[in-house]
Amino acid sequence: MATIKTTYIGDLRTNATHIQSNSVILTDAPSDNHGRGEAFSPTDLLAASLGSCMLTIMGIAANVHGFSIDGTTAEITKIMASNPRRVGTIEIHLWFPSNKYSAKEKKLIEHAAFSCPVYHSLHPDLEKNIHLHFNE
Repeated sequence: MATIKTTYIGDLRTNATHIQSNSVILTDAPSDNHGRGEAFSPTDLLAASLGSCMLTIMGIAANVHGFSIDGTTAEITKIMASNPRRVGTIEIHLWFPSNKYSAKEKKLIEHAAFSCPVYHSLHPDLEKNIHLHFNE
């Protein structure tokens, strides 16, 4: 269980504090929706959460099976839809370091990526395009 305290601080901004760690995230409305776009928007955090979750679950799988995905990056694109305004598509490109992964390790990585809790928590109508790139 995690507790987060979020406060509206004005000017379409919030300040979210993770109680256990005291880490803070500032949000701002995006520039296409009355904000200044000077920080993550709430929908940006949704997309970032999916990428971070996938990387975390892949990292756990790699640790359990004795290999590393250190240096892997996720490039995440969020595309908004309308009527109602919502995240319509999240596209993620996962770029793995130049390590040589076996076929078994690649299968473990792929399975882990699609096992992440955020992935399974998102509405099925939200299009999720996930691309794994192994640099070999």
